[in-house]
Amino acid sequence: MDMYAVMFYFFAVVTIASAFAVVSTKNIIYSAFNLMLTFFGVAGIYVLLGADFIAIVQLIVYVGGILILLIFGVMLTNKITDSEIKTGWTQVLPAMLVVAAFAGTLLGMVLKSNWRVLPQLQQPVTGLADIGVLLVNEYALIFELLGALLLIALIGAASIARK
Repeated sequence: MDMYAVMFYFFAVVTIASAFAVVSTKNIIYSAFNLMLTFFGVAGIYVLLGADFIAIVQLIVYVGGILILLIFGVMLTNKITDSEIKTGWTQVLPAMLVVAAFAGTLLGMVLKSNWRVLPQLQQPVTGLADIGVLLVNEYALIFELLGALLLIALIGAASIARK
């Protein structure tokens, strides 16, 4: 096995193990630090795939912004650190069913498409200008749908915070 495969499996194991620890840990501080490990593992996989720009954006946006904001929010709220996250089978069982259905659908689509999830590009995308051209031309619909999804999430978060 070459060094590339060893590094990929290392980052995959770190990402999956820390993601499992995020959802199974009862303490929210430990869960936040495990989420940081998950983000670092995903950024490592991006580097191995040759998507250096996406890896840096992953580190800056998620680890540098969102996760630090989450940790500060938890640390500044004095009553939340002592409370345990309550999970019971009433929440876990439906979530397991939804995840199993989603994973089965995703696996079926990948197997049906002969392992080609995205269309093959004529030449590799190397720079920021190439990514911008692809987002405006070939992937414009996906880009717009993600923008709408983020807007809906922002409106939902604002309405929840208002209460």
